[in-house]
Amino acid sequence: MRFLVNWFVYALAIGMATFILPGVRLDGVFAALLTAIILGFVNGFLRPVLFIFTLPLTILTLGLFTFVLNALMVLLAAAIVPGFHVFGFWWAVLFSLILSIVVFFLGEITEPRERTVRYVRYGPDVRRERDVN
Repeated sequence: MRFLVNWFVYALAIGMATFILPGVRLDGVFAALLTAIILGFVNGFLRPVLFIFTLPLTILTLGLFTFVLNALMVLLAAAIVPGFHVFGFWWAVLFSLILSIVVFFLGEITEPRERTVRYVRYGPDVRRERDVN
């Protein structure tokens, strides 16, 4: 169930990012869902390998090459998904930045709240308090 929620949140974030940026076009809801799956696979499998190979360049640029790597992943997803179009490298960089910000905020809204347990000492007794948040 959590997978489906994350998938729809990511697809919604892709739709919101394409609505904000004129250089990125999405043809429909199915294209957004497919783009979310493809970006998830690309970021899960290909990006870590490329990150390790480009680690010296990332260190040399103080982490700024990570933006280039993210843009390349977006361009690869645009090449694979038929209804998702990115009109240039810099639009891909902006899309990846806006997408990460929107996913962060939407993820904060949809994440279940963690339960916190605190133990409090009252003299010789120790009591357990729930839901401190």
